[in-house]
Formats: sequence, structure tokens, C-alpha cells
Amino acid sequence: MSTKLKKKSLFEPTIVRRALRDSFRKLNPVYQIKNPVMFVVEAGSILTTVLFFYALSGKGEEPPGFILQISAWLWTTVLFANFAESLAEVRGKAQADALRRTRRDIMARRLAEPEPDADVTQVSSSQLRKGDTVLVKAGDMVPGDGEVIFGIASVNESAVTGESAPVIRESGGDRSAVTGGTLVLSDWIVVRITANPGEAFLDRMISMVEGAKRQKTPNEIALDILLAGLTIIFLLVTVTLLPFSIFSVQAAGQGSPVTITVLVSLMVCLIPTTIGGLLSAIGIAGMDRMIQANVIAMSGRAVEAAGDVDVLLLDKTGTITLGDRQAVAFIPSAGVDVKALADAAQLASLADETPEGRSVVVLAKKEYGLRERDIHSLGAVFIPFSAQTRMSGVNLNGREVRKGAADAVEEYVVKRGGTFPTDIRSIVDDIAKKGATPLVVADGPKVLGVIQLKDIIKGGIRERFSEMRNMGIRTIMITGDNPLTAAAIAAEAGVDDFLAEATPETKLNLIREHQAGGRLVAMTGDGTNDAPALAQADVAVAMNTGTQAAKEAGNLVDLDSNPTKLIEIVEIGKQLLMTRGTLTTFSIANDVAKYFAILPAAFISIYPSLGALNIMGLATPRSAVLSAVIFNALVILFLVPLALRGVKYRPLGAEVVLRNNALIYGVGGLIVPFMGIKLIDMIITAMGIV
Repeated sequence: MSTKLKKKSLFEPTIVRRALRDSFRKLNPVYQIKNPVMFVVEAGSILTTVLFFYALSGKGEEPPGFILQISAWLWTTVLFANFAESLAEVRGKAQADALRRTRRDIMARRLAEPEPDADVTQVSSSQLRKGDTVLVKAGDMVPGDGEVIFGIASVNESAVTGESAPVIRESGGDRSAVTGGTLVLSDWIVVRITANPGEAFLDRMISMVEGAKRQKTPNEIALDILLAGLTIIFLLVTVTLLPFSIFSVQAAGQGSPVTITVLVSLMVCLIPTTIGGLLSAIGIAGMDRMIQANVIAMSGRAVEAAGDVDVLLLDKTGTITLGDRQAVAFIPSAGVDVKALADAAQLASLADETPEGRSVVVLAKKEYGLRERDIHSLGAVFIPFSAQTRMSGVNLNGREVRKGAADAVEEYVVKRGGTFPTDIRSIVDDIAKKGATPLVVADGPKVLGVIQLKDIIKGGIRERFSEMRNMGIRTIMITGDNPLTAAAIAAEAGVDDFLAEATPETKLNLIREHQAGGRLVAMTGDGTNDAPALAQADVAVAMNTGTQAAKEAGNLVDLDSNPTKLIEIVEIGKQLLMTRGTLTTFSIANDVAKYFAILPAAFISIYPSLGALNIMGLATPRSAVLSAVIFNALVILFLVPLALRGVKYRPLGAEVVLRNNALIYGVGGLIVPFMGIKLIDMIITAMGIV
């Protein structure tokens, strides 16, 4: 069964019901104290509830009905905040439940020694420990996370990635990691277990999906401190307003002191309840969006850091280019017909199953109408490529056709009494300077020409790099190519810089150099040689198909093993930061409007001139207070979809984002409450509620 995490409807009935139950459970003050803003609101709710029961005795400061309505809406404010957080958590828990259903206790063949022919003992997968070795044959489930130390096999990883196409896992390379619960389709492998029960990748995945181990990020902690500080300030202000109002009544000889019910309402409306109620939900939803991209974050900090990244290190192969060089041109030697060159090149490539070899056959067919020959009827003897000869080819009807590196073919031709044409040297040099790869074709002692192989840049990648640049992110291509080739590909792809002839040491030094300049660096990797750089990077995306060392060094794991995903990860991180910033701006801005609603209403009996501040024309002091409290509660509920889905991401620079944020959510945060409070005041007045 595929467990790739599918996107669920935001308000799916089963999720909403579960979130509502959790909302009431979280009314426990022991839980609420973790959120100082909402703890103060709950304390105000309790206080007004006590005042309501006191008012029933006929000695209340306000009519019981008014106090009851204020108390009910304050409790609703707390419940709406709890609901936002619960909805985000429950969505993750539902996904985690789906993952748990795939986890099975299976029988494993534990080996006495880490050798394929060692004695086998049948044990439950729950009994396996880190360091144990197991034999996994075709049709078996991999019993736990590990690394292949012997053998090669085709593995179905749909239980983790959701993709049904099998992958090859083999020992001694960057494709040696296997995940517990995946299915071996063919052959056999010996796996060294790398995680104890409860510590496997699937277990960590479940914990992160449901938010069980989500810790607040540094930015969240800083914002929490700011919100707590604002809450304390407004709490002190409202507390001092009571003696101030008593003194003012005595001094003015008119009016009545501000009631505790109104002061509680004023305090709740002025403290940043909107962002205080949504802050946790925003963070959990950011993790959820990462999950939807099939990326597992080892911490919430990694998601947040992705939004602050300003340097991206990207491997050339598979990220910027398609990963396989393609034949794009046949360039003949002087006096040689280009079709003869194409014919010889195709003959030499018929048995070449590499992507490059197949592309030569396709190009000859496409450009010159040379159909593929039946290799069996030709009676040809094919010469496979080897690292020693650096050539491949075919012997056919007395002909010896070869294609390969220029110096290897030159040596081959000279040994057979031929010469290496000077024009071919020039062609080879020109192709290399363009960042392409030249393959020389020879028929015995005669050089026919050159095949130009080129790294194909992925479609749309240049535009993506342009978007990164607009956001102030510097892109650096990492490649093992020589500087000339690297420069040509970097120019075509549109990256800002490149690192040629890259080694683990040069990658590590490059990251440290940028970090020393105060930049946050992100990179991807899948091999053991990438582990040091991944451990050093601020955002390190390890491929799920990579080695265990790479996955342990990374703080994000891409289940799809798609190096291009790094760009999407950065966008998700930025969306998280943008969402938090915009809702914080909106929350603080709308407090200003609530100030104009409640403060005149609270003191108008003492200072009639404050009526000039009633710019919304609210009906009565009580309707003004109640309208502000109702709006304060409802705005949290209306912003839940935005908090969970996130502000729409656009690849803009920091200055533009800040300006748009201030204009849309700052000005909007001022205007919307004026309109909302006035509308509520009209409704409750028409209904005779106050």
C-alpha cells in the first residue's frame, strides 16, 4: 500500500470533529500556560464567569446578561485558538496513523556473521538491534533501516515514497541505504541494521508528522517573548486603569468607575490574541506543507532555516542538468561525409546501453534517417567500454569502428599507422571550451570525426534561478567538471557562481566561507562524501536513496530523492516566515481599531469629550465593548485557513515582501476591524442583545 502523504481537505469532517474534542481538552490551564497570551485570556474568561455568578445575586457591576455574553465570547476566543492548533496537529496525526498501519513485525533472517553464507536464525524484526546483519531475498520485506554490505537487488520503496517504480540498491556506493518496510523484488542483499526499534526512519517520520517531537524554533521563541512582553504591558495598563477611573470619577464628580468586566474586555482586545492564538498552528502547518512535498524535517528549526537561506549549493548532475549527456551533433573530419560519420557512430553505439550511447543511435536516426540495424543478423562483435581503453566500438566485416576519448582514439589510430588530423584537435578543443564532451570516431586508422555530447539543462531551471536571485538568494553550482566545462554550463543555466573539480574538502570550505560572512547555506547530497558538507550546512537535504551517513548528517530527508526539491524546500520555508510575519502584522494593527472601540466606551461617562473618538458611531458603550470582543474571537477563526494554508508565496525580494506586508496586512489590519466591529454592533443592536 502506498503511504505517500496525500493532501487532505482542510476541514475534513473527521479531522474537524477530532480537533473540536482536542480544543476542549486544551482548556486545561496546565496546557494553556505554555502560551502566555492565551493563558491571560483564559484567566479573564474565568474571572468574568465568576463575576457573572456574582451578578446573579443582584450585586453585580454589570447586568448578568452582558457579563455572560462577554464571558462566553472570551471562552470562545480560547476555544478558537485551541481549534486552530488542534486542527493543524490532527492533520498530522491522521497522516501518522496511516504510516503506523504500514509498520509490521516481520520475520528476518539474522546472520551469525556479516557474510552471505553465514548461519541464519529466524527472528522477529522487533528483536533486531543496531549492528545486526540480515539476509533479505526476493519477495522479503526489509526488516529494518540499514545499509547493503553485500549483493544487489531491485527494491520497491512505494511504502515510503509512494512511487511504484523499483530502485536498485547495492553495496559500496551512494545507493546502499534501505528503509524498513520496503520490498525486495529480485536477487538478494545482506543488510547491516543501522537503527534500534523505535529509532527507525519510519518511527522518526511518524513522530515528526504528528508533531509529537516538534520543538519551538528560535524565531518562535523570540516572537513568544515579544508577545508575552506586550501582554504584560497591556495587563499592567488595564490594572492601573481601575484606580485611575475611580480617581477620575471623584475628581470630575460625574460618571462611574470602569467595571472589571470592561477592563478584562479591553485587556483581551489589546493584547496580541490573534497571532498568539495562531502562532503554534502556523509552525505545525509549515511542517505539514513540507510533508506534502514528501520531505521529512528532522526539526521545525530546519523548516524555518530554509526560509532564511541566502546561498544555495546545487549539484550539477541531476539538479541543473538531466544527469545524462546527450549526443547533439556529428562534426566530420575534412573530406569525410557527415552521413558516413553518423553511420559509423551508430554502428559503434548499437550495443551501448548507456544513455549517451542510446542518444547517438537516436541522433543518427533523427538527423540522417539511419534506421537501427539488427545487431544479431549483422554478425558484429561489439567491444564494450572499459576504464583502461576508454573506448567502445564494433568489429564488423573487417572494419574496426571505435569511439571514445580523443587521446585514447589518437593512440589507437597511430598504432594502426594512421594520423590524428589537426582539424580534429581543433574541433575537440572548441567543444571542450563550450562545456560539452567530445567523442572521436575512427574506422581503423582513419579518423572520421567527432560526436558532441552535451549536458542538457533542465527546462525552466534558468527561470527558477532568476526567481531565487529576485529573492536575494545566491545560487552556486557544484560539479566535478573542469573549470572550462563548469563555466559554460553555469552560464547557460544562469547560476551566480560555480565550484569546479569539487571535492568533499572544497565543498566544506565553501560553506564555511559563506557562513563566516553571515550567510545561511543550504545544500543537497546523497553520498558518504557529502556528509561533512551536509553536517556543516544550515539546511541540509539528504536523499532518501543515499547513504546512511548522508541521512544522519542532513536535517531534512527528501523521500523522492529529487535534488531539485531544494528549491521547493526553500520556498516552503519562506512561505512559513511570510505567513508568520503577515499575521503578526495584522494582529498588532487590528489592536489599534479595537482601542478606538473600547476605550471611548469605557470612559465616556467620565469624560464625555471622548465621544469624539467614537469614529465608528457605535450604538452604546456596552454594544461597543461586546462588538470588539466578538470580533476579537471571530477573527481568529476566519484566519485559521490562512494560517494552515500559508500566505501565497511569490518569489520577491525582502524589501518588496516587507512593503507588501505593511500595505496589505498592516493597512488591512487597521481597516478590517473598523468594518467588522461596526457590522457586529449594527447586528447586535438590531437584535436587541444589549
